[in-house]
Amino acid sequence: MLMELILWRHAEAEDGLPDLARELTGKGRKQAKQMAAWLNDRLPADTRILVSPAARTQQTVAALERDFSTLQELAPDATARQLLDAAGWPANPQSVLIVGHQPTLGEAAALAMTGKVASWSVKKGAIWWLSSRSRLTANECTLRAVIAPDQL
Repeated sequence: MLMELILWRHAEAEDGLPDLARELTGKGRKQAKQMAAWLNDRLPADTRILVSPAARTQQTVAALERDFSTLQELAPDATARQLLDAAGWPANPQSVLIVGHQPTLGEAAALAMTGKVASWSVKKGAIWWLSSRSRLTANECTLRAVIAPDQL
């Protein structure tokens, strides 16, 4: 059984408060469109898309022009374990795209790949694409891609 987990950090956003209301900058809207075009060429049609309720993540995912679900448990104060649980990692046979925040995304990537939470950095607007395959008594995690908008 193979699971694909794509972690997408929201694009560049304005500074300010309240945090959940922060919107994308002009550069951020461009980053979101670039990454959405790349993802749309590669995501399986049945990919489940889960998004933080923050305005900047909602604006980032809107560039995909696909249906998505907003989950409170992906808000900026989420933990890596909450994120992986929301995705069903590693047992969910469906591809899942999560649009969220640092440091949670980097911590979730570390937890998925090493079994331990660590402070890994995910650039604004970037994706980390992981896959998990069940092998006998263990799961193998593979890092398939790390792409930032400035690489497209």
